[in-house]
Amino acid sequence: MQILIDMNLSPQWCVVLENAGFPAHHWSDLGEKDAPDIEIFQYAHDNDYVVFTHDLDFGDILAVTGAASPSVIQIRTDDPTPDAMQTTVLTALNQFQSELSEGALMVVDPEKVRVRILPI
Repeated sequence: MQILIDMNLSPQWCVVLENAGFPAHHWSDLGEKDAPDIEIFQYAHDNDYVVFTHDLDFGDILAVTGAASPSVIQIRTDDPTPDAMQTTVLTALNQFQSELSEGALMVVDPEKVRVRILPI
C-alpha cells in the first residue's frame, strides 16, 4: 500500500510513513501544486495510491462518483502535523491496512477512527 499525501499536509508525513513501512509520496513531488482535487484523485486511482488528506473534498468525490477506489484517509483535527497525530494515524493504518488495500474511506481524529468500505 503506497500513500499519496495531499498538498494540505506537511511533506514531513513522508518520513513518518516511510519509517513505519508505508511507501509515501507528497503530491508536490508528483504533480502541479495547484492541481484540482479530482486530478489528484484520478492520479491516485490510476497509480494504486491511498490518498492521505486534511480535505473533505475527497470524501465528497467518493460519494458523488460511487468509486470503489482509491482509498482515502481523512485526518480531521485542528493540528494535522505529525507531532500531533503520528501515533493515532499509524495505529489506524496498521489496524485498517486490509480495508484500505481493498477500498475504504478512513476518517481519523484525535478521539476515534471511522472506516467505511467503498463504494459509499
